Amino acid sequence: MVGIGRGSSIGNGVISPHKTTNKPLMILEQQLEKLADIGLHLNPDVSIDDLMYSFEREAFENTPFDLLLFTLGMEVEREPWGRRVSNHAWDFDTECIYQTGDYVTIVKNLCRLSGNENYLKDVSDYVNLNAQKAWLKYTREGQPYHMNVEVNDDWVDTMAMSNIIEDIERDGKRFYFKDNGQAMIIFYLDEKTAQELNKLSNNALEPLSVD
Repeated sequence: MVGIGRGSSIGNGVISPHKTTNKPLMILEQQLEKLADIGLHLNPDVSIDDLMYSFEREAFENTPFDLLLFTLGMEVEREPWGRRVSNHAWDFDTECIYQTGDYVTIVKNLCRLSGNENYLKDVSDYVNLNAQKAWLKYTREGQPYHMNVEVNDDWVDTMAMSNIIEDIERDGKRFYFKDNGQAMIIFYLDEKTAQELNKLSNNALEPLSVD
């Protein structure tokens, strides 16, 4: 995943926050209120101070929603560790396959975004890059699924990703993403919420369809 620190650049130069004295276009609190109005919240144990530990306030306020939507997909970068900023977004790096367990992590995070981390059950995988062998299996609504996974260095297999997405999407919702270089911020939304978020973010979201 892309390393992030205070005042750092993100991805391949996609977001480069710098402190400035320009008048903010929208204060951070107002951005968070507008996201909350459409159902996107910080997790209860996360504060604005946690967000500003990673980035200066001006970086959020001079490009409203751009940096904030990215930050929603992060983990808080200070103690107590292991806190996700929001359960409504996930920062997904497509170069993330190194060992057994990595596809399980993908499945669990996509299920978490959908509102039920255990929607796909009995999830297990095997990854051996040297042997060029990998597989993934899980159970959906009592039906077992097993797929062989293509190994391409540390890149995720797009066909496996497509199958996972198809097996999770339901109830009129689907996955959307905000581009961030080789990474992406993934959301799980109904069409109305996606349209409202695009109005706020200058059409930053696109449906996540993997070819």
